[in-house]
Amino acid sequence: MIRSMTAFASAECETAHGNLSIELRSVNHRYLELSPRLPDDLRGFEPQLRETLAARLSRGKVDINVRLKTTATRTATLDVDEDLLGRLAEKAQSLAGRFPALRVDFSGLLGWPGVLREQTADAEGLQTAAAAVLKQALDGLVATREREGARLAVFLRERLDGIEAIVAAVREHLPEVRIAARARLDQRLSEIKQPADPGRIEQEIVLQLQRMDVDEELDRLASHIAEARRIFGMSEAVGRRLDFLMQEFNREANTLGSKAADPRTTQAAVELKVLIEQMREQVQNLE
Repeated sequence: MIRSMTAFASAECETAHGNLSIELRSVNHRYLELSPRLPDDLRGFEPQLRETLAARLSRGKVDINVRLKTTATRTATLDVDEDLLGRLAEKAQSLAGRFPALRVDFSGLLGWPGVLREQTADAEGLQTAAAAVLKQALDGLVATREREGARLAVFLRERLDGIEAIVAAVREHLPEVRIAARARLDQRLSEIKQPADPGRIEQEIVLQLQRMDVDEELDRLASHIAEARRIFGMSEAVGRRLDFLMQEFNREANTLGSKAADPRTTQAAVELKVLIEQMREQVQNLE
């Protein structure tokens, strides 16, 4: 399937811990590169986040911003480590005889690290909510990629139709090119005053015509056109396949230009390279 790598999507929901939102922004990249930013309460969600995205995306640089905005009405629950508090009290009493001036009050004990803790958020419930929001955002991102890919597919098919039309036109006037090339060779040979072996002359003529023969290049271009149409219909990501195919298209267009024996073929090679370059630029945007 033709999908773009450039897209943006977001989703959010209200949870018991506050407003949870996820933004996904993807741009072109040779491979899949994920750059997540998560709040402290969702650090443990990163492995699941990466796995979820990698299951549905194959290429692109994706920035993931996960935000959790706690509400002003959220009430914090405080936990007291009773065991630690008791051990601190016992230690204070045991030292009271040695240090008569020692005074330990209740607020001082609560200030000891680890005695008083704010109850942490429900990590499992928060991650479950994050997974649902991520799926919603990812669905939107994929849908946007597919819509943009559909527009690019129209563009690519139009250029491919143009390439096919040029190949057909070159084939149509190829017999005329051969006749004209043979006539030019015959004219040049007739101007040679020294006698020559007729068999050798005919052999040289055949060799010269073979050097100008572009049937093989046209056949390969037709094969590449058929392969491109096949790739367009594939259900998987096709960006890498098309990128490689564009290199093959360009190679044949260059060879066609180097073998051109008349202005029409030369012009056809130039037009082919323009269309191929236009396709190549857009293929760089495909997943």
